[in-house]
Amino acid sequence: MTLFAGRFFREVVRAPFEFREFVRQSYNIGNRSLLLVCVTGFILGLVFTLQSRPTLMQFGAESWMPSMVSISIVREIGPVIIALICAGRVGSGMGAELGSMRVTEQIDAMEVSGTNPFKYLVVTRITAATLMLPLLIIVGDGVALIGSAIVEYLKGDVSFVLYFNQVFNSLRFSDIIPATVKSFFFGFAIGLVGCYKGYYCSKGTVGVGEASNAAVVYSSMLLFVIDFVAVFVTDIFFEV
Repeated sequence: MTLFAGRFFREVVRAPFEFREFVRQSYNIGNRSLLLVCVTGFILGLVFTLQSRPTLMQFGAESWMPSMVSISIVREIGPVIIALICAGRVGSGMGAELGSMRVTEQIDAMEVSGTNPFKYLVVTRITAATLMLPLLIIVGDGVALIGSAIVEYLKGDVSFVLYFNQVFNSLRFSDIIPATVKSFFFGFAIGLVGCYKGYYCSKGTVGVGEASNAAVVYSSMLLFVIDFVAVFVTDIFFEV
């Protein structure tokens, strides 16, 4: 997989650039995942606020709810949960699609005809996943905060203006920048594992299912490893 990633970095800077295929993959990854991400983010904000509110009320600290929810979602919960959702949808789709192309010898036919299948199939998908996932995470975080604000409005009689004023007063660049940077690595990991498992699929149609399943499992594991490294590095450079 390391050699596969190295080949990606070599090919991504070489002409020709498959811009139309890149746009199509960006649409498939970004736009078609948007509804799922929004629903997930909204429910995440609702549930997290409903579960946290009784505990804060015991200490008389319900006024801290907007700050706690916003920092928790933007820093950690939002990026990880949405990345896992995208790993299930995007990673499995890449593994199954490229795996079926491999077992039906479509990739071999592209190589014989003189086309660079790695450039057309792999580079465009990994690049699109790397660039689209941060946007999906930003949208999901925003929808999650809206869900949390609705709970506070209904349960605590807190206006939306007051809620979001406290949210933006509590958030800092040291919360937003590391979360955004690691989301690029999340997208790259999902695209890399999905394409790798599909591109080197074998065992016929059975291998397609195995490639799709392995893409989800390994990309999910890799997301937790990247998240741990990101939190460790952030703690060093953004230590309060």
